[in-house]
Amino acid sequence: MSLQKIAAIIPAHNEEKTIVNVIRPLKASPYVGEILVVSDGSTDKTVEIARSEGVTVQELSEQGGKGQAMLSGFNLTTAQIIGFFDADLIGLTTNHIEQLVLPVISSRRVMNVGLRDKGVVGTFITKHLPLVGGERVMLRKVMDGVPDKYLGGFMVESALNYFCRSRGYSYGAVILKGLTMRRKYQKVGLWRAVIQYVKMWYVVAKAMLIVRAARLRNEF
Repeated sequence: MSLQKIAAIIPAHNEEKTIVNVIRPLKASPYVGEILVVSDGSTDKTVEIARSEGVTVQELSEQGGKGQAMLSGFNLTTAQIIGFFDADLIGLTTNHIEQLVLPVISSRRVMNVGLRDKGVVGTFITKHLPLVGGERVMLRKVMDGVPDKYLGGFMVESALNYFCRSRGYSYGAVILKGLTMRRKYQKVGLWRAVIQYVKMWYVVAKAMLIVRAARLRNEF
């Protein structure tokens, strides 16, 4: 019996410093059948570096946001199991990929989300927040079931979570020990990072309300 493989999609905007950290473990994983990097209007060497690794690269001419990049990558593949991986990861291993994939290919979950290692206290807090992790593996039907207009920006993760919850599908999270990321303040500076974090959580909270209201109107 052949091993069921996933399509791994990496949305990326100016992540030349870390993109290789993500591509190479995915290439080494026996669970990954194809790798798609979607450059969300990158202006650095993200595209060149990704292509040098021999993976498929789609260039979006303008930055449309993470959700749009995820959807663009999703539409490029016909794989029945999809994995999304942020491009700014540090410490990703084949073991992390296996932890994400196995619950889905074994039919225990329709979606599995990875929680990055933030230490004892940080990880404990993260476990009690909405699942907004960028590392997630899911059956194709999950993303297929969410209308495109609810997949924009940071709304995408709340929409995917709520789709599973509202349909009674089994989904959950796993802690990926040793996995971290290049922080926003390292990319844009402290104050801009604070503003971006505040905006992100505002959008996440707003998205949770929007998708629930859409469900009541039978639009979701």
